[in-house]
Amino acid sequence: MTTSPYRWMMTGVGQPMIKEPMEIGTLEPGEVLVAIAGCGVCHTDLDYYYNGVRTNHPLPLALGHEISGRVAGVGAGAESWLGKAVIIPAVIPCGECDLCKRGKGTICRSQKMPGNDLQGGFATHVKVPAKGLCEVDEARLKAAGLELAEVSVVADALTTPFQAATQAGVGPGDLVIVIGCGGVGGYSVQVASAMGAKVVALDIDPSKLEAVKASGATLTLNPKDFPGTREIKKEIGAFAKAQGLRSTEWIIMECSGSVPGQQTAFDLMVHGCTICVVGYTMNKAEFRLSNLMAYHARALGNWGCTPDLYPGALDLVLSGKVNVKNFVECRPLDSINETFADVHDHKLSRRAVLRPHV
Repeated sequence: MTTSPYRWMMTGVGQPMIKEPMEIGTLEPGEVLVAIAGCGVCHTDLDYYYNGVRTNHPLPLALGHEISGRVAGVGAGAESWLGKAVIIPAVIPCGECDLCKRGKGTICRSQKMPGNDLQGGFATHVKVPAKGLCEVDEARLKAAGLELAEVSVVADALTTPFQAATQAGVGPGDLVIVIGCGGVGGYSVQVASAMGAKVVALDIDPSKLEAVKASGATLTLNPKDFPGTREIKKEIGAFAKAQGLRSTEWIIMECSGSVPGQQTAFDLMVHGCTICVVGYTMNKAEFRLSNLMAYHARALGNWGCTPDLYPGALDLVLSGKVNVKNFVECRPLDSINETFADVHDHKLSRRAVLRPHV
């Protein structure tokens, strides 16, 4: 190893993270050591760091769960992974329990999340179970003009909306409304468009609307330009009619993780509607749930993404159907404290990816 292994550790809420040496130790059977290429800064990391959301692993802890890298060491039974470029799932199901065997890995009670249950990716190296790793075809990666660090965001920012769109059944002829177009929302627009849907994007930030307009949104709307949600719904209905789309069964992806965004999602409900709850907030909202009954609609939660869906999400990137490069900004890992502050203060328009080897 050319760089002595180290991690940036969170020691307390809002306290500066501290760089500490990392002992590799022995790899357990089925475990791999990944030399990290890049790790994305997710808003979940900000919730741990700034808002005091409790991590399952006690502090001190290295945060970070959007990780790509190269397998540099293997335990018994994982030898086939040595040297491969990989993306580590943000949530790793055990693969052995009844839930996993029935295809319900997202609610596996033994799942492990780097930067929450395990030491995370704001480091030079990370040890994780080999189960669920997503191999990256480096020839296709190069042909797509991408670096391994840049596809780290596939591990959450992309796979989360990919799973949401998959379980909602997004396809050609669908109208998809994405609320909140930064980060996960921006990828939601791209994923829905790649799956053949017509996409309406809502955001109060004009720059975010411009970005998604160039990458899959057919119609962009700023709620600030309308007196209320009733007028937004009318505008979307007129758009659907002009596009030859159904006035029923809209798919609404709430990605803002805000109370106003969630309220807008419920207010835009139509008959047969599907609301995908993708964004997260600790704040409480008040809804009339009877609308789900009246409209024969459904609301679907979306926790992470099962590893079996990762190759499909990555293929959208490597085939050029989803643009990652224009939506990430790579920074040195040692800028972690400054970068967290910049993300928290909304100074970045792209997803920050921290790279240990620059």
